[in-house]
Amino acid sequence: MTPRQAPRDGQIGFLYFPPIRVQGISIAGEQTAISIPEYDIAFDIGLCPRPILTAPFVALSHTHMDHIAGLPYYFSQRFFQKMATGTCYCPLEMADPIREMMRSWIALERQETPHNIVGLSAGDEVEIKPGIWLRAHASSHTIPSLGYALIEKRKKLRSDLTGISQDDLRDRRMRGEEITQTVEVPLIAYSGDTEPAPFLFHDDFTKARIVICECTFYDREHRDRAKIGKHLHIEDLRPLLAAWKAEHVVVVHASRRTLLSFARERLAAASGDRPEDSVHLLMDFKTNRKRLEQQSLQFDSVVSDGGEAENTETSDAG
Repeated sequence: MTPRQAPRDGQIGFLYFPPIRVQGISIAGEQTAISIPEYDIAFDIGLCPRPILTAPFVALSHTHMDHIAGLPYYFSQRFFQKMATGTCYCPLEMADPIREMMRSWIALERQETPHNIVGLSAGDEVEIKPGIWLRAHASSHTIPSLGYALIEKRKKLRSDLTGISQDDLRDRRMRGEEITQTVEVPLIAYSGDTEPAPFLFHDDFTKARIVICECTFYDREHRDRAKIGKHLHIEDLRPLLAAWKAEHVVVVHASRRTLLSFARERLAAASGDRPEDSVHLLMDFKTNRKRLEQQSLQFDSVVSDGGEAENTETSDAG
């Protein structure tokens, strides 16, 4: 008898929210690794598919194996391929254990792989691109954990100086007066694995353009299991989806036990009055492929009409 072909594994989920791509893999208990190429960052690194390898920054929500196992390979491959040393941001309490993990590979490989580990506490922020900041939030999981938000910081004329002449503004600036104020624009929020917690209602989440959120349990009978593992249940998403003003919410971290058709049904019921096509399952390849095909047809239609292809969705990307 001819053996059955090995199952296809490691397929990358892909969503396009012009001009932002959200791509990666997220299967509860196996691996989560999600890349945002436009901002040079990946969230978690359970394994290291190629889209993750190219990100110079990795933000770890926590250090369970399905969220960190690809990190040594990430550092090693970037070194092997002569790429700049990557930087891993992580919960402050886990920074030294991660460094110890990397030191253990020296004896195994007989070489020292360059790496950069930076521990963060809730409220800490680092600039990863000009004007784009990564901010850590206090999530709540079974081990030390963080959620993250990407924030654009813009300089804007102080509101009390609106209507002032350019000559007056120049004089104030020359006298050393600060005439601008910093305005924060939340771009992308990432929950990581967490139980319901206050950070999910922070402005960085409620006002973000894109929210990437875990939801591990969909069965009505699994509320207790969600509480024990400190994960979100689909019923926990109802108030969050109502509070988040995001144009798009990307739901991740379902397990292989969850049928996509069932997850779609439960997610639609939890979405309430949200606009159609605003809540997505990253690993719903069929639905997302159809969406991308429709986007391609819209693009081709604009180009064939002799016009310029324009983004159909607004963006605050820098």
